[in-house]
Amino acid sequence: MGSLAPLFLPLFALIPPSLFQIVTALLYTLVDLVCANAVIRIADSGVASSSRLYTSPRKDIKWDSIAVGAAYLLSPFTVATCLARPTSVFSNSAILCAIASAVDRKPIKSMLALAFAAYLSLYPALLLPPLILLCHDQSVGAKSNLPVTAVRLSTYFLGSLAWFLTISYMLTGQSWEFLRSTYGIHLLLPDLTPNVGLWWYFFIEMFDSFREFFLGVFWLHLVGYVGGLCFRLRKQPLFVLTTLIGIFAIFQPYPSIADASLYFSLIPLYCHIFSLMRYSFFAVATVLYATLLGPAFYYLWIYAGSGNANFFYAITLVWSLGLSIIVGECLFAVLRDEWEVERPEMKGKDVRRI
Repeated sequence: MGSLAPLFLPLFALIPPSLFQIVTALLYTLVDLVCANAVIRIADSGVASSSRLYTSPRKDIKWDSIAVGAAYLLSPFTVATCLARPTSVFSNSAILCAIASAVDRKPIKSMLALAFAAYLSLYPALLLPPLILLCHDQSVGAKSNLPVTAVRLSTYFLGSLAWFLTISYMLTGQSWEFLRSTYGIHLLLPDLTPNVGLWWYFFIEMFDSFREFFLGVFWLHLVGYVGGLCFRLRKQPLFVLTTLIGIFAIFQPYPSIADASLYFSLIPLYCHIFSLMRYSFFAVATVLYATLLGPAFYYLWIYAGSGNANFFYAITLVWSLGLSIIVGECLFAVLRDEWEVERPEMKGKDVRRI
């Protein structure tokens, strides 16, 4: 619990030990229902296929919003996350609520939810630029100027985040030490416990003299996607958010299956581009392969002692490869969809690099 946000410490401390399992099970079930409701609200908005600046020619191909919510609740990754009970589900629910509030034209509520997610996990702060674009895109008549909107919403976000930090400061006896234990663990990577991410093994093998440099490189790599995606796909800010969530599930310092579950919950919103994907079978097969063999490899390494760190890290690379292919395929399909709108005569024709 060293990296847990201070606001959660009183919450879990108030639960009697004899009722801890039951109460937490009900709490995580409630959080999943909140997430499902947020996904349904996003699906009902239709923003995934038709926004103010862009309308897909395949907008009529879509799942019912209830089916999208059911896909989230019945996903094996969601079920596994609920059983594992990581605290990351709280930040994931806040992210979904922020997106749902943005499509419902409630920008202040959206900024408050994103600030809460950033307060819990830090990395959701990188979702601020595309979320501002989404709020601006959903604004009635879009009469407001984007720079003015960005400044106003950024102020709401920073003010909300400062409010959460101030409450934490008061709860911890007027001390700022919680900043290092809560956010320093993400920035400085002191805990190299094996996980499904790419950072832990790399920094185990890293010489200490190069550690600070590569920490900066890894974080710069993660941050670098935000500007490029916001610029290239500015007409579809919801897809920018979806893609960044998928990228974070691969490249953040301490990813978990909950992060992949969050990304998978948003993919059904883009069922209209499924027909444009080229390697969907290979991507799904890779993810399933890693999902089934990952726990087995971890058991062979940690418990049976018949493997080593390379054993488990190899399957995490396969897992990251599968997610990367899905992210890349969705990105290709959306760009192809835009291209066919700009050049209708090329619809159905193969794309070749010259």
